[in-house]
Amino acid sequence: MCSRSNRHIKMAAKNPAILYAYWLSSCSWRVRAALHAKKILFEERSVDIVQDKKQLSEQYRTINPAQKVPTLIIDGVTLVESLAIIEYLEETHPEPSLLPNDALQRARTREICQTVVAGIQPLQNYGLKSHFPTEEQFIVFTKYWSERGLQTLENLLEKSAGRYSVGDQITVADICVVPQLYNAVTRYKIDISKYPTVSRIYNTLLEEELFKNTHPKKIKHEN
Repeated sequence: MCSRSNRHIKMAAKNPAILYAYWLSSCSWRVRAALHAKKILFEERSVDIVQDKKQLSEQYRTINPAQKVPTLIIDGVTLVESLAIIEYLEETHPEPSLLPNDALQRARTREICQTVVAGIQPLQNYGLKSHFPTEEQFIVFTKYWSERGLQTLENLLEKSAGRYSVGDQITVADICVVPQLYNAVTRYKIDISKYPTVSRIYNTLLEEELFKNTHPKKIKHEN
């Protein structure tokens, strides 16, 4: 069902975490980046959700009942849903933290995460295309809602941003923002220069090793 990827951080550990993921999935990129940020040993196993639709197999359903990616097996348990996984990693591997110390800044971080995860990502999901009469209608729909989400994101970042999304520390907000903007720019050809704060932070983060090392193009090349 799943081919083992070469993607890993040192395989010296006896029981590295196992990440079931698709190289181009924004949700998978979030978890991949969090694992790297936390320096957690893992191996990535590819689940092709586009061509082969391996996520729909009965074998994979026993791993993830929602038949989606990502799935993380760690510490003897199986976890699904990217934000729930990242929260678990934050609580069990608190250093380095992906949340600010200040309560208000943590709330700002979560605002950004929810804007991306609940407001943008579901409406960019390529799986929606089959529910539209034509691909053109789907593109019009998803670009409209993506643009609305990006405007919200711009307004939030104007209040919270420093070098990164929330101040000068890479947080889970950045881990949510980068993959979704990558989708918007590459898949749907959205011009994010209309959103100057969004654009600045995105381009800054792409130069960080965390996102270079977990970038979909790098993962595809290694698979």
